[in-house]
Amino acid sequence: MLDEQKAVIVGGTSGIGLAAAIELCRAGAQVWVTGRTPDKATAAAAMIGDRATGHAVDARDGAKLEAFFSRVGEFDHLIVALGGGSAIGAFKDLDEMKMRAGFDNKFWPYLNAIRNGVDHIRGSGSVTLITGAAGRRALKGTSGLAAVNGALQAIIGPLALEFAPIRVNAVSPGLIATPYWDRMPEDARRAMYERSAASVPVGRVGAPSDIGQAVLFLVSNEFTTGAILDCDGGARLVTQEAGFMSTRLS
Repeated sequence: MLDEQKAVIVGGTSGIGLAAAIELCRAGAQVWVTGRTPDKATAAAAMIGDRATGHAVDARDGAKLEAFFSRVGEFDHLIVALGGGSAIGAFKDLDEMKMRAGFDNKFWPYLNAIRNGVDHIRGSGSVTLITGAAGRRALKGTSGLAAVNGALQAIIGPLALEFAPIRVNAVSPGLIATPYWDRMPEDARRAMYERSAASVPVGRVGAPSDIGQAVLFLVSNEFTTGAILDCDGGARLVTQEAGFMSTRLS
């Protein structure tokens, strides 16, 4: 499907980014993944397969990203799957510094990756962003997250027009069982997963591979651009007052 094509996944060493890299490699692509440390980048490449290489790049540093993409040269597909803590909590409790930190940790690194990478993408290629359900669904305590993810989702259409024929899309995940949640106590994490599974039509929490397959669809489907693909188990279809921990927010 993607034989002879090259994909770059910024933030591809764990969780959703790693799952996307595995799916693209299985489809025949040569995959370059970035992480913040050499050890993680090397370990991720080994997990992905023989057609993968890992590189240590801090996406918050535009100059380092520029140098990285110069080494990559021409490629076909850019996927940006960076995590990043964002401002969580009631709006009245979010001061300016917390809100700015949310943008510094996710929004600007995404824009850095796009800005530095797009000129290296061949004309039939694509850009795919991993955003978050907070940008598409109203939940209490998520105004900071909604601002960051909503801002990213708002640029999908304009960039699809500006970069054409390069396609630009996003995947908006629901709750996905990734290492992001390992910071929670195990009992609390298990309870959160159980509540979420019971509340959504598909009856389970998402796996990173679910999002990886959604990325593969957007990368390989040459008639899809300007789209935001909800991959949330149907969470957007139900009313829920379980609080911000009921969905993938970052």
